[in-house]
Amino acid sequence: MVRERPGSVISNVVCRQARRAVVLVLLLLLSGVALAELPATVAQALKQAGIPVSHVGILVQDVDNPVPLLAHGEKRSFNPASVMKLVTTLIALDSLGPAHTFKTRVLVDGPIADGILRGNLILRGGGDPALTLERFWLLLRELRQLGVREIRGDVILDSSYYQLEPIDPAAFDQAPLRPYNAAPSALLVNFNVLNLRFGVSNKAATAANGIDVRLDPAPADTLPTLVNQLQASDAPCDGWRGNITPQQDNGVLTLTGAYPSACGNQSVPLNLLSPDATVTAAFGTLWKELGGVHAGKVRPGVAEATARLLLEFESPPLAQLVRDINKYSNNVMAKMLFLNLGAAQFGPPASWEKSVRALRAWVRERGIEMPELVLDNGSGLSRIERISAASLARLLRYATAQPAYYEFAASLPAVGLEGTQKGRMNGSEAAGRAWLKTGTLNGARNLAGYVLAPDGHRRILVMLINHANAAAGAKAQTALLEWALK
Repeated sequence: MVRERPGSVISNVVCRQARRAVVLVLLLLLSGVALAELPATVAQALKQAGIPVSHVGILVQDVDNPVPLLAHGEKRSFNPASVMKLVTTLIALDSLGPAHTFKTRVLVDGPIADGILRGNLILRGGGDPALTLERFWLLLRELRQLGVREIRGDVILDSSYYQLEPIDPAAFDQAPLRPYNAAPSALLVNFNVLNLRFGVSNKAATAANGIDVRLDPAPADTLPTLVNQLQASDAPCDGWRGNITPQQDNGVLTLTGAYPSACGNQSVPLNLLSPDATVTAAFGTLWKELGGVHAGKVRPGVAEATARLLLEFESPPLAQLVRDINKYSNNVMAKMLFLNLGAAQFGPPASWEKSVRALRAWVRERGIEMPELVLDNGSGLSRIERISAASLARLLRYATAQPAYYEFAASLPAVGLEGTQKGRMNGSEAAGRAWLKTGTLNGARNLAGYVLAPDGHRRILVMLINHANAAAGAKAQTALLEWALK
C-alpha cells in the first residue's frame, strides 16, 4: 500500500481549489456577469453630482458577446422616463413591420351630386399619430378632388377606435398647456397642439404694445378668448420663451411677460383644447382655405353601419413614425403607438389594459427576461413605469438579430447631430458614433442605445439614474459614453 506524503496531499487540495476557482470564473463569465468596476471618470462625476452609485444602473457590452464589458446595478428597477419608448417602438416594428400604416377613413351617409353632399361627413380615426396640419390638409384636398365642395349636414368626429377614460392634461405635472401632456385620441390632428404666433406690429389697433399675437388655426367659435398683456422688450432674442407665461382659465388664455422685438415672428405650440375641439378648429380653417362650404355642426359621434366609405388616408409608414417618436421623443405619438399595439393584438377598441397585455405577451413569446418590467402608457411620461439596465440591454441585443434592426437603430438620434442628441458632445470625436435615446423626468436622467467602437464593433450602452440629483448626471453620462467609445 502506497501512502501519499503530507506535502503531496496539500498540493492536491490546492490544485483542486484552484480548478474550482477557474471553473467558478468561467461560469461567471458564461453567465454574463461582468467583473468590472465603474470607470474612475464615471465614479468621480457621480460623486461630484452627489449621486450615490446605488442609484445608478449601467450595462455596456458588445452586441456579439453575452459577457458585459461593464455592469453595475444592472438588475435594479428604475423609472426609465422616455427610454421606455425603445420598448414600444421596437415591439411595434417587430410585430407590425416597418411598412405598416394606420388609416383615417372618410365616410358619408348621404348622396353626392353637383359637388354637394346631402348628408353627414364622418371622419373616423384609426390611430394615425402623425396626422399633422399639413397631412390633414392633404386629406381634405383629396376629399375636394373627389368632388365634394359643400357639406349640407354635420361633420362627425368618430374616435371610437380608442376607448379611454377622460385624461386630465394637468394630472402629470400641473403643466396642461405643454404639448407633451396632450391626450391621445384615435382621431388626433397636429399632436393636439395649436400654434401661438407672435409678431412685431406698428398697428396699435391689432397689437398690444406693438406685439401681435394670434392662434393658428383659429376659427373664433372654437378657441378660447385671447388676452394679450405682453410688453415689448429691447432684450436679445435668446431664451425668449422663458419670459412669456400663458395661462388658461375658464376659456380665457392670458399672456403675460415680455417679448423681445428682435425676435420678429415666432411661434409656440400649446396643448389648449380637447382632441375633438382641435380637429374642429383645424377642419374649419383648412376646409375654408380649400374652398369648401359647410354650415352644419362639427361634433363627436359614431358612424352608422349604413355609412359608406369614400376615402382612406394612410399614415406615413411605421418606420418613419418610429423615427419621429425616438428622435424627437414625441410622447403622444408613443402613447398612440402603444394603444395601437393593443388593438392589433386583441382587436378594437384600443385600451391601456389591452396594450399592456400585448406588450407582455410579446416579451414572453420572445423569451426576453424582464422580471421587473412595469408598463403604463408606453411613452415613459409616467411615475410608475419601471425597467432595469439588464432588461433594456437584452432588448437592444435581441433587436440586432432582427430584420427590423436597421430601421430601429436609425430611429435613434445620432449624438452631436440630430434630434434630442444634437447638443451632446457636438463637434467632438464622438459625434455620429453613438445612437442614443434619452429619458428625463424630475429625479430621472437616463440613456440607452448603441455606440460604435474604434474597431468597428457595435456596443450596447445603458445608463439609468434615479435620484433627486439626477439632473446633475450629464457629466457622468458623457464620461461613460467616452469610456464606451474607446
